Amino acid sequence: MIPESAVDAAVLDPQVAIASDGLPMDRPNVHPRGAGSFSRVPRLYVRERRLIGLKTALAKMTIVPARRLEKIAPAMARKGRVQVGADADLVVFDPETVRDNATHEMPLRASTGYRYVLVGGVIMNENGAIDRTRFPGVGTKRSTP
Repeated sequence: MIPESAVDAAVLDPQVAIASDGLPMDRPNVHPRGAGSFSRVPRLYVRERRLIGLKTALAKMTIVPARRLEKIAPAMARKGRVQVGADADLVVFDPETVRDNATHEMPLRASTGYRYVLVGGVIMNENGAIDRTRFPGVGTKRSTP
């Protein structure tokens, strides 16, 4: 529904973070960006359209939103960074093959091109094999004023 030119302008704006609203993926009629938002960016805007570089794309999806939110949600100070004391949410992927595969017809189809996905230091995806038995993620809440 949003014109491509508007999305391009947003992607190019250095102040714009790329994020997802994190809606539950527990029903079949969800939007495909729920499963593919973060894979779409390196595929479409970095690799195919060459609108931004990979380093910029990764920053827009990690440290930029974390820095924007850490003042109101202190736990975000441990997100978007690879450093001692961070939450160890890490993704190892091939930038040449990462791809969003979710469609409106199949909105839960997993992305490909990932070697490992770690949440809180726990391997949740290894070479496409998703571990659906563990839930190591911890929600982030706004601090009370």
